Amino acid sequence: MNLSNQSSMKIWVDGDACPAVIKDIIYKAAQRTGIETTFVANQPFRIPESPHIKFLLVKQGFDVADEEIVKLTQANDLVITADIPLAALAIEKGSLALNPRGELYTQDTIAARLSMRNFMDSIRSSGVETGGPAPMNKNDRHLFANSLNTVLNSR
Repeated sequence: MNLSNQSSMKIWVDGDACPAVIKDIIYKAAQRTGIETTFVANQPFRIPESPHIKFLLVKQGFDVADEEIVKLTQANDLVITADIPLAALAIEKGSLALNPRGELYTQDTIAARLSMRNFMDSIRSSGVETGGPAPMNKNDRHLFANSLNTVLNSR
C-alpha cells in the first residue's frame, strides 16, 4: 500500500442521500485507512468521533451540497454519490466517483449514465411515474464495500 498517495487522497460523500448502511462502511474505511473523509450535507447527522471523519453542513437549497463537493474536490479524490451530474463533474476534475451500490463511474461510462438520467428526468417531468431505485440489499452493501476497498487499495 502506497501511503504517500493515500494520504493525499480525500473522500467526499454526498451525505444527504447516502444510506446509513453505506455511511457505516465509509466510517470504517476512513478509520482503517486514515484517509480524510468529509460528509457534505444540508441536513445534520451524527458521525463518529474521529480525526479522519468530518462533517460539512451547507445551507439549504437545490444542489448546494453538490456544488460544495465540486468546489472542494481535487484530482485523485474519491466522490461517493448516487447523483449522476455530480459524478460527471467529479470525473471532469480528475476524481473518481463511486455510487452507493458499488458502481465506479468512469470517463467511458458517465456520458451514457448522464444521458439516461436526463432522459428519465424528461419522462418524469411529463407526468410518467417511473418509480425509484430498488431498496438497498445485502448484495448492494457487499458490492459497495468491495468497490470501495478496491479503490482505496489501488491508491
